[in-house]
Amino acid sequence: MSEYTVRAARSADITGIHALLKPLVDERILLGKDLAVLYGAVQEFVVAEAEGELIGCGALHVMWEDLGEVRTLLVRDDRLHHGVGREIVTELERRARELGLSRLFCLTFETEFFIRRGFSPIGEQIVDADVYSQLLRSGDAGVEEFLDLAHVKPNTLGNTRMLKHLN
Repeated sequence: MSEYTVRAARSADITGIHALLKPLVDERILLGKDLAVLYGAVQEFVVAEAEGELIGCGALHVMWEDLGEVRTLLVRDDRLHHGVGREIVTELERRARELGLSRLFCLTFETEFFIRRGFSPIGEQIVDADVYSQLLRSGDAGVEEFLDLAHVKPNTLGNTRMLKHLN
């Protein structure tokens, strides 16, 4: 396997991110994201690149003053188990700390991967009532998944809600 780099995504990477997502959307593992949504979130993404090709990506979405979410973390099948996902998460954590975040959330089927990164499964109501009421107003699907709202449960069946406290 050739070496790879993890870097901030650029707008020119969005079609490649969309292509990485497509097989997982087709298998109903991830919900699809329109190109317009991906372009609007380009600043949240980092990509892993080898020999000019995207081999993985991940995004950091800020949800609240101290809370962010790892989103759209994926690695091309032929690059799984080579440390690419670990390096993407490490970069997202670095960015989270730089932004002053102290907690990271994820919704995942890959619990063992995230446990090895220091995440733990969580229950309900991990924010106080005032923050909860503010987050309800966001209209963001990821925030609704974090809050474990009933109307998103059909989209999240089998996923585990996990949280990591950053040092």
